[in-house]
Amino acid sequence: MNIDLPKAYRIRQNFQSSRLENIPETIQAELTKINLGKVVKPGDSVAITVGSRGIANIDLITKTTVDFLKSLDAVPFIVPAMGSHGGGTAEGQAAVIAGYGITEETMGVEIRSSMETVIVDTTPQGIPVHFDKHAYEADHVLICGRVKPHTRFVGDIESGLHKMMLIGLGKHAGAKIYHRAIEDFSFEEIIKAVAQSVLEKCSVVGGLAIVENSYDETGLIEAIPPEQFYEREKALLNIAREWLPRLPFEKIDFLIVDRIGKNISGSGMDACVIGRKFNDHAATEHDNVAVKRIMVRSLTEETHGNALGIGLAEFTNQRTVDGIDWKITRINANTGSHPTSAMVPLVYETDREAVEAALSTIGLVEPEQSRIVQIYDTLELSEVIVSETYLNEINERDDLEIMSGPFELPFDTQNNLTPVFEKTQH
Repeated sequence: MNIDLPKAYRIRQNFQSSRLENIPETIQAELTKINLGKVVKPGDSVAITVGSRGIANIDLITKTTVDFLKSLDAVPFIVPAMGSHGGGTAEGQAAVIAGYGITEETMGVEIRSSMETVIVDTTPQGIPVHFDKHAYEADHVLICGRVKPHTRFVGDIESGLHKMMLIGLGKHAGAKIYHRAIEDFSFEEIIKAVAQSVLEKCSVVGGLAIVENSYDETGLIEAIPPEQFYEREKALLNIAREWLPRLPFEKIDFLIVDRIGKNISGSGMDACVIGRKFNDHAATEHDNVAVKRIMVRSLTEETHGNALGIGLAEFTNQRTVDGIDWKITRINANTGSHPTSAMVPLVYETDREAVEAALSTIGLVEPEQSRIVQIYDTLELSEVIVSETYLNEINERDDLEIMSGPFELPFDTQNNLTPVFEKTQH
Protein backbone atom coordinates (compact mmCIF):
# COMPACT_ATOMS: atom_id res chain seq x y z
CA MET A 1 0.00 0.00 0.00
CA ASN A 2 1.31 3.43 -0.95
CA ILE A 3 2.26 5.83 1.82
CA ASP A 4 0.79 9.32 2.04
CA LEU A 5 2.91 11.92 0.29
CA PRO A 6 2.63 15.71 0.43
CA LYS A 7 1.09 17.51 -2.52
CA ALA A 8 3.42 19.52 -4.71
CA TYR A 9 3.83 22.85 -6.50
CA ARG A 10 5.84 23.84 -9.55
CA ILE A 11 7.76 27.01 -8.75
CA ARG A 12 10.06 29.35 -10.63
CA GLN A 13 13.24 30.77 -9.11
CA ASN A 14 14.14 34.28 -10.18
CA PHE A 15 17.94 34.54 -10.17
CA GLN A 16 19.92 37.75 -10.46
CA SER A 17 22.22 37.14 -13.43
CA SER A 18 23.73 38.71 -16.52
CA ARG A 19 23.17 37.27 -20.00
CA LEU A 20 25.48 37.84 -22.97
CA GLU A 21 23.37 38.80 -25.98
CA ASN A 22 25.85 38.86 -28.88
CA ILE A 23 28.36 36.05 -28.43
CA PRO A 24 30.23 36.29 -31.78
CA GLU A 25 30.67 40.04 -31.50
CA THR A 26 31.93 39.73 -27.92
CA ILE A 27 34.45 37.01 -28.80
CA GLN A 28 35.82 38.99 -31.73
CA ALA A 29 36.23 42.09 -29.56
CA GLU A 30 37.84 40.12 -26.71
CA LEU A 31 40.33 38.24 -28.91
CA THR A 32 41.23 41.52 -30.64
CA LYS A 33 41.80 43.10 -27.21
CA ILE A 34 44.65 40.72 -26.33
CA ASN A 35 46.43 41.47 -29.63
CA LEU A 36 46.61 37.92 -30.95
CA GLY A 37 47.51 39.28 -34.37
CA LYS A 38 50.86 40.50 -33.04
CA VAL A 39 51.86 37.00 -31.93
CA VAL A 40 50.00 34.68 -34.31
CA LYS A 41 51.52 35.02 -37.79
CA PRO A 42 50.01 33.90 -41.11
CA GLY A 43 50.44 30.16 -41.49
CA ASP A 44 50.89 29.54 -37.73
CA SER A 45 49.02 26.56 -36.30
CA VAL A 46 46.81 27.19 -33.26
CA ALA A 47 45.36 24.43 -31.08
CA ILE A 48 41.98 25.34 -29.56
CA THR A 49 40.79 23.35 -26.56
CA VAL A 50 37.28 21.95 -26.20
CA GLY A 51 36.40 20.11 -23.00
CA SER A 52 33.84 17.49 -22.03
CA ARG A 53 31.35 19.70 -20.19
CA GLY A 54 28.04 20.69 -21.72
CA ILE A 55 28.82 24.40 -21.90
CA ALA A 56 26.03 26.58 -23.28
CA ASN A 57 26.72 27.72 -26.86
CA ILE A 58 30.07 25.88 -26.95
CA ASP A 59 29.65 25.13 -30.66
CA LEU A 60 29.05 28.81 -31.46
CA ILE A 61 31.90 29.91 -29.17
CA THR A 62 34.31 27.45 -30.78
CA LYS A 63 33.27 28.25 -34.36
CA THR A 64 33.63 32.00 -33.75
CA THR A 65 37.11 31.43 -32.28
CA VAL A 66 38.08 29.30 -35.27
CA ASP A 67 36.85 31.95 -37.69
CA PHE A 68 38.70 34.72 -35.85
CA LEU A 69 41.98 32.81 -36.10
CA LYS A 70 41.33 32.13 -39.78
CA SER A 71 40.90 35.88 -40.26
CA LEU A 72 44.51 36.21 -39.07
CA ASP A 73 45.50 33.66 -41.76
CA ALA A 74 46.38 31.21 -39.01
CA VAL A 75 45.69 27.47 -39.24
CA PRO A 76 43.52 26.57 -36.25
CA PHE A 77 42.60 23.05 -35.21
CA ILE A 78 40.63 21.62 -32.30
CA VAL A 79 41.93 19.41 -29.51
CA PRO A 80 39.46 17.51 -27.28
CA ALA A 81 40.86 18.49 -23.88
CA MET A 82 39.68 16.11 -21.18
CA GLY A 83 41.32 13.68 -18.79
CA SER A 84 39.75 10.24 -18.84
CA HIS A 85 36.34 11.12 -20.28
CA GLY A 86 35.10 9.43 -23.42
CA GLY A 87 36.36 6.14 -22.00
CA GLY A 88 39.93 7.43 -22.06
CA THR A 89 40.19 6.91 -25.84
CA ALA A 90 40.84 9.31 -28.72
CA GLU A 91 37.71 8.14 -30.54
CA GLY A 92 35.58 8.44 -27.42
CA GLN A 93 36.76 12.00 -26.76
CA ALA A 94 36.07 13.07 -30.34
CA ALA A 95 32.60 11.57 -29.95
CA VAL A 96 31.99 13.59 -26.77
CA ILE A 97 32.55 16.93 -28.50
CA ALA A 98 30.68 15.74 -31.59
CA GLY A 99 27.70 15.42 -29.26
CA TYR A 100 27.98 19.16 -28.69
CA GLY A 101 27.92 19.88 -32.42
CA ILE A 102 31.69 20.19 -32.76
CA THR A 103 32.88 18.17 -35.75
CA GLU A 104 35.31 18.81 -38.58
CA GLU A 105 32.35 19.50 -40.86
CA THR A 106 30.63 22.04 -38.59
CA MET A 107 33.82 23.81 -37.52
CA GLY A 108 35.63 23.72 -40.86
CA VAL A 109 38.95 22.62 -39.29
CA GLU A 110 40.70 19.45 -38.23
CA ILE A 111 39.96 17.79 -34.92
CA ARG A 112 43.14 16.14 -33.67
CA SER A 113 42.19 13.73 -30.93
CA SER A 114 44.86 11.66 -29.23
CA MET A 115 45.67 10.32 -25.77
CA GLU A 116 49.39 10.73 -26.44
CA THR A 117 51.20 13.29 -24.29
CA VAL A 118 54.63 14.86 -24.07
CA ILE A 119 56.29 15.26 -20.66
CA VAL A 120 57.46 18.88 -20.87
CA ASP A 121 58.79 19.39 -17.35
CA THR A 122 58.88 18.15 -13.75
CA THR A 123 57.49 20.36 -10.97
CA PRO A 124 59.41 21.11 -7.74
CA GLN A 125 57.18 18.45 -6.11
CA GLY A 126 58.53 15.86 -8.54
CA ILE A 127 55.35 15.70 -10.64
CA PRO A 128 55.83 15.09 -14.38
CA VAL A 129 53.96 17.65 -16.49
CA HIS A 130 52.03 15.96 -19.31
CA PHE A 131 50.74 17.92 -22.31
CA ASP A 132 48.69 16.82 -25.31
CA LYS A 133 51.08 15.90 -28.16
CA HIS A 134 49.10 17.66 -30.91
CA ALA A 135 48.79 20.84 -28.85
CA TYR A 136 52.48 20.74 -27.98
CA GLU A 137 53.43 20.52 -31.65
CA ALA A 138 51.28 23.55 -32.53
CA ASP A 139 52.83 27.00 -32.87
CA HIS A 140 50.32 28.31 -30.35
CA VAL A 141 47.67 27.02 -27.93
CA LEU A 142 44.48 28.92 -27.09
CA ILE A 143 42.93 27.67 -23.84
CA CYS A 144 39.12 27.86 -23.91
CA GLY A 145 37.04 26.77 -20.94
CA ARG A 146 34.35 27.57 -18.42
CA VAL A 147 35.27 29.07 -15.06
CA LYS A 148 33.21 27.74 -12.14
CA PRO A 149 33.55 26.32 -8.62
CA HIS A 150 35.12 22.86 -8.58
CA THR A 151 32.95 20.04 -7.28
CA ARG A 152 35.60 18.84 -4.80
CA PHE A 153 38.50 21.26 -4.42
CA VAL A 154 38.56 24.70 -2.80
CA GLY A 155 40.89 27.58 -3.60
CA ASP A 156 41.41 30.89 -5.37
CA ILE A 157 41.47 28.85 -8.59
CA GLU A 158 39.14 25.89 -9.01
CA SER A 159 37.69 24.82 -12.38
CA GLY A 160 38.66 26.87 -15.41
CA LEU A 161 41.61 27.72 -17.64
CA HIS A 162 44.16 26.33 -15.19
CA LYS A 163 42.32 23.05 -14.85
CA MET A 164 42.10 22.85 -18.63
CA MET A 165 45.90 23.20 -18.84
CA LEU A 166 46.38 20.48 -16.20
CA ILE A 167 43.64 17.90 -16.58
CA GLY A 168 42.29 18.70 -20.04
CA LEU A 169 45.57 18.95 -21.92
CA GLY A 170 47.25 16.52 -19.52
CA LYS A 171 44.86 13.89 -20.92
CA HIS A 172 44.46 10.56 -19.13
CA ALA A 173 48.14 10.27 -18.16
CA GLY A 174 48.25 13.76 -16.68
CA ALA A 175 44.88 13.50 -14.97
CA LYS A 176 45.96 10.28 -13.24
CA ILE A 177 49.21 11.68 -11.88
CA TYR A 178 47.74 15.03 -10.79
CA HIS A 179 44.85 13.41 -8.95
CA ARG A 180 47.28 11.06 -7.26
CA ALA A 181 49.45 14.02 -6.28
CA ILE A 182 46.45 15.66 -4.58
CA GLU A 183 46.71 12.94 -1.93
CA ASP A 184 50.12 14.41 -0.96
CA PHE A 185 50.01 18.09 -1.99
CA SER A 186 47.33 20.78 -1.99
CA PHE A 187 45.28 21.46 -5.11
CA GLU A 188 46.64 25.01 -5.08
CA GLU A 189 50.28 23.86 -5.01
CA ILE A 190 49.78 21.48 -7.92
CA ILE A 191 47.78 23.90 -10.04
CA LYS A 192 50.35 26.70 -9.65
CA ALA A 193 53.35 24.48 -10.32
CA VAL A 194 51.93 22.71 -13.37
CA ALA A 195 50.44 25.89 -14.83
CA GLN A 196 53.77 27.67 -14.55
CA SER A 197 55.47 24.90 -16.52
CA VAL A 198 52.75 24.84 -19.17
CA LEU A 199 52.80 28.61 -19.62
CA GLU A 200 56.59 28.62 -19.93
CA LYS A 201 57.00 25.63 -22.26
CA CYS A 202 53.81 25.04 -24.25
CA SER A 203 53.30 28.20 -26.37
CA VAL A 204 50.05 29.27 -24.71
CA VAL A 205 48.99 32.42 -26.55
CA GLY A 206 45.92 33.28 -24.48
CA GLY A 207 42.74 32.08 -22.90
CA LEU A 208 39.04 32.47 -23.54
CA ALA A 209 37.18 32.21 -20.24
CA ILE A 210 33.45 31.55 -20.14
CA VAL A 211 31.21 32.19 -17.14
CA GLU A 212 27.62 30.94 -17.18
CA ASN A 213 24.73 32.58 -15.40
CA SER A 214 22.21 30.98 -13.05
CA TYR A 215 20.01 29.90 -15.97
CA ASP A 216 22.69 27.77 -17.72
CA GLU A 217 23.25 30.57 -20.27
CA THR A 218 26.40 32.36 -21.40
CA GLY A 219 26.83 35.24 -18.97
CA LEU A 220 30.34 36.48 -19.70
CA ILE A 221 33.25 35.77 -22.05
CA GLU A 222 36.68 37.27 -21.50
CA ALA A 223 39.93 36.85 -23.42
CA ILE A 224 42.95 36.79 -21.13
CA PRO A 225 46.68 37.08 -21.91
CA PRO A 226 48.77 34.27 -20.38
CA GLU A 227 50.50 36.46 -17.81
CA GLN A 228 47.10 37.41 -16.35
CA PHE A 229 45.59 33.91 -16.18
CA TYR A 230 45.83 33.54 -12.40
CA GLU A 231 44.50 36.93 -11.32
CA ARG A 232 41.71 37.09 -13.88
CA GLU A 233 40.56 33.52 -13.29
CA LYS A 234 40.51 34.22 -9.55
CA ALA A 235 38.23 37.24 -10.15
CA LEU A 236 36.00 35.34 -12.59
CA LEU A 237 35.62 32.49 -10.11
CA ASN A 238 34.10 34.92 -7.62
CA ILE A 239 31.55 35.97 -10.25
CA ALA A 240 30.85 32.32 -11.10
CA ARG A 241 30.22 31.57 -7.42
CA GLU A 242 27.67 34.39 -7.26
CA TRP A 243 25.95 33.14 -10.41
CA LEU A 244 25.96 29.45 -9.51
CA PRO A 245 22.35 28.18 -9.64
CA ARG A 246 21.04 27.12 -6.25
CA LEU A 247 18.37 24.91 -4.80
CA PRO A 248 15.45 27.00 -3.57
CA PHE A 249 15.73 25.97 0.11
CA GLU A 250 18.58 25.41 2.56
CA LYS A 251 17.08 22.34 4.23
CA ILE A 252 15.71 19.46 2.17
CA ASP A 253 14.68 16.02 3.40
CA PHE A 254 14.65 14.39 -0.02
CA LEU A 255 16.07 15.64 -3.32
CA ILE A 256 14.98 13.93 -6.54
CA VAL A 257 17.35 14.48 -9.47
CA ASP A 258 15.86 13.60 -12.86
CA ARG A 259 19.22 13.16 -14.61
CA ILE A 260 22.97 13.26 -14.05
CA GLY A 261 25.86 13.20 -16.51
CA LYS A 262 29.32 14.46 -17.37
CA ASN A 263 27.76 17.10 -19.63
CA ILE A 264 26.00 18.47 -16.53
CA SER A 265 28.94 18.44 -14.12
CA GLY A 266 32.30 16.79 -13.60
CA SER A 267 30.66 14.99 -10.69
CA GLY A 268 27.53 14.06 -12.66
CA MET A 269 25.46 16.37 -10.48
CA ASP A 270 27.18 19.48 -9.14
CA ALA A 271 28.31 18.75 -5.60
CA CYS A 272 28.39 22.50 -4.90
CA VAL A 273 24.67 22.68 -5.68
CA ILE A 274 23.54 19.60 -3.73
CA GLY A 275 25.72 20.25 -0.66
CA ARG A 276 28.01 17.24 -1.11
CA LYS A 277 31.31 18.98 -1.96
CA PHE A 278 33.11 18.04 1.25
CA ASN A 279 31.35 14.78 2.12
CA ASP A 280 29.66 12.41 -0.33
CA HIS A 281 26.65 11.75 1.87
CA ALA A 282 26.17 14.63 4.29
CA ALA A 283 26.31 18.40 4.37
CA THR A 284 29.09 20.07 6.34
CA GLU A 285 29.37 23.53 7.87
CA HIS A 286 31.01 24.65 4.60
CA ASP A 287 27.97 23.77 2.45
CA ASN A 288 25.13 26.24 1.90
CA VAL A 289 22.44 23.55 1.63
CA ALA A 290 21.70 20.45 3.70
CA VAL A 291 20.06 17.51 1.91
CA LYS A 292 19.32 14.33 3.87
CA ARG A 293 18.68 11.91 1.00
CA ILE A 294 19.16 12.04 -2.79
CA MET A 295 17.63 9.94 -5.54
CA VAL A 296 18.93 9.80 -9.14
CA ARG A 297 16.37 8.89 -11.80
CA SER A 298 18.41 8.66 -15.02
CA LEU A 299 21.62 9.33 -16.95
CA THR A 300 21.82 11.86 -19.77
CA GLU A 301 22.31 10.57 -23.30
CA GLU A 302 25.38 12.79 -23.63
CA THR A 303 27.19 11.07 -20.75
CA HIS A 304 27.45 7.86 -22.84
CA GLY A 305 26.91 5.62 -19.80
CA ASN A 306 29.39 7.45 -17.56
CA ALA A 307 27.57 7.39 -14.22
CA LEU A 308 30.18 9.24 -12.17
CA GLY A 309 28.31 10.97 -9.34
CA ILE A 310 25.71 8.29 -8.79
CA GLY A 311 27.64 7.43 -5.62
CA LEU A 312 26.62 10.80 -4.15
CA ALA A 313 23.02 9.58 -4.06
CA GLU A 314 21.49 7.09 -1.65
CA PHE A 315 18.67 5.84 -3.93
CA THR A 316 18.15 5.11 -7.61
CA ASN A 317 16.11 2.90 -9.95
CA GLN A 318 16.95 -0.20 -11.96
CA ARG A 319 16.72 1.48 -15.37
CA THR A 320 19.44 3.96 -14.37
CA VAL A 321 21.79 1.19 -13.26
CA ASP A 322 21.03 -0.75 -16.44
CA GLY A 323 22.27 2.25 -18.46
CA ILE A 324 25.70 2.42 -16.81
CA ASP A 325 28.80 1.73 -18.86
CA TRP A 326 30.94 0.33 -16.08
CA LYS A 327 34.21 0.45 -18.00
CA ILE A 328 34.21 4.20 -18.63
CA THR A 329 32.67 4.92 -15.21
CA ARG A 330 35.44 2.98 -13.44
CA ILE A 331 38.14 4.67 -15.50
CA ASN A 332 36.82 8.12 -14.66
CA ALA A 333 36.28 7.40 -10.95
CA ASN A 334 39.75 5.93 -10.48
CA THR A 335 41.46 8.62 -12.54
CA GLY A 336 39.90 11.25 -10.31
CA SER A 337 40.84 9.33 -7.13
CA HIS A 338 37.17 9.38 -6.17
CA PRO A 339 35.99 5.74 -6.31
CA THR A 340 33.06 6.39 -3.96
CA SER A 341 31.50 8.65 -6.61
CA ALA A 342 30.73 5.55 -8.69
CA MET A 343 29.36 3.33 -5.92
CA VAL A 344 25.81 2.13 -6.49
CA PRO A 345 23.03 3.43 -4.21
CA LEU A 346 20.07 1.30 -3.15
CA VAL A 347 18.26 0.22 -6.32
CA TYR A 348 14.47 -0.09 -6.75
CA GLU A 349 12.39 -1.24 -9.69
CA THR A 350 10.16 1.85 -9.71
CA ASP A 351 10.51 5.47 -8.66
CA ARG A 352 7.64 5.13 -6.20
CA GLU A 353 9.40 2.30 -4.37
CA ALA A 354 12.58 4.38 -4.18
CA VAL A 355 10.70 7.46 -2.95
CA GLU A 356 8.89 5.54 -0.24
CA ALA A 357 12.08 3.82 0.88
CA ALA A 358 13.96 7.12 1.01
CA LEU A 359 11.24 8.81 3.07
CA SER A 360 11.45 6.02 5.63
CA THR A 361 15.06 7.08 6.37
CA ILE A 362 14.74 10.84 7.00
CA GLY A 363 14.23 10.71 10.76
CA LEU A 364 11.14 11.57 12.77
CA VAL A 365 9.51 13.51 9.93
CA GLU A 366 6.39 11.76 8.64
CA PRO A 367 6.34 11.29 4.83
CA GLU A 368 3.35 13.63 4.35
CA GLN A 369 5.25 16.37 6.21
CA SER A 370 8.55 15.82 4.41
CA ARG A 371 10.37 18.55 2.52
CA ILE A 372 10.80 17.25 -1.03
CA VAL A 373 12.41 18.97 -4.03
CA GLN A 374 12.51 17.52 -7.56
CA ILE A 375 14.93 19.04 -10.09
CA TYR A 376 15.71 18.28 -13.73
CA ASP A 377 19.48 18.51 -13.18
CA THR A 378 21.93 20.73 -11.30
CA LEU A 379 22.30 23.15 -14.22
CA GLU A 380 18.60 23.72 -14.85
CA LEU A 381 17.17 25.04 -11.59
CA SER A 382 14.94 27.88 -12.74
CA GLU A 383 11.83 25.67 -12.46
CA VAL A 384 11.53 22.93 -9.85
CA ILE A 385 8.82 20.89 -8.16
CA VAL A 386 8.57 21.21 -4.37
CA SER A 387 6.33 19.79 -1.67
CA GLU A 388 3.55 21.90 -0.14
CA THR A 389 5.46 21.86 3.16
CA TYR A 390 7.43 24.81 1.75
CA LEU A 391 4.32 26.88 0.96
CA ASN A 392 4.70 29.40 3.79
CA GLU A 393 8.31 30.10 2.86
CA ILE A 394 7.43 30.41 -0.83
CA ASN A 395 4.80 33.02 -0.01
CA GLU A 396 7.27 35.03 2.06
CA ARG A 397 9.95 35.27 -0.64
CA ASP A 398 10.13 37.61 -3.63
CA ASP A 399 12.48 35.37 -5.61
CA LEU A 400 10.04 32.41 -5.77
CA GLU A 401 6.91 32.27 -7.90
CA ILE A 402 4.22 29.56 -7.91
CA MET A 403 3.49 28.40 -11.46
CA SER A 404 1.01 25.62 -10.74
CA GLY A 405 -0.33 23.45 -7.92
CA PRO A 406 -1.14 21.95 -5.61
CA PHE A 407 -1.07 18.55 -7.33
CA GLU A 408 -0.07 14.99 -6.50
CA LEU A 409 3.56 14.12 -7.10
CA PRO A 410 3.56 13.24 -10.82
CA PHE A 411 3.80 9.45 -10.95
CA ASP A 412 2.79 7.75 -14.21
CA THR A 413 0.94 4.45 -14.64
CA GLN A 414 4.24 2.57 -14.23
CA ASN A 415 4.81 4.21 -10.83
CA ASN A 416 7.66 6.30 -12.20
CA LEU A 417 7.89 10.04 -11.76
CA THR A 418 7.37 12.47 -14.62
CA PRO A 419 10.52 14.60 -15.09
CA VAL A 420 10.43 18.31 -14.30
CA PHE A 421 10.88 18.90 -18.05
CA GLU A 422 10.14 16.56 -20.91
CA LYS A 423 13.28 15.93 -22.99
CA THR A 424 11.75 17.68 -26.01
CA GLN A 425 11.98 20.94 -24.06
CA HIS A 426 15.71 20.72 -23.62
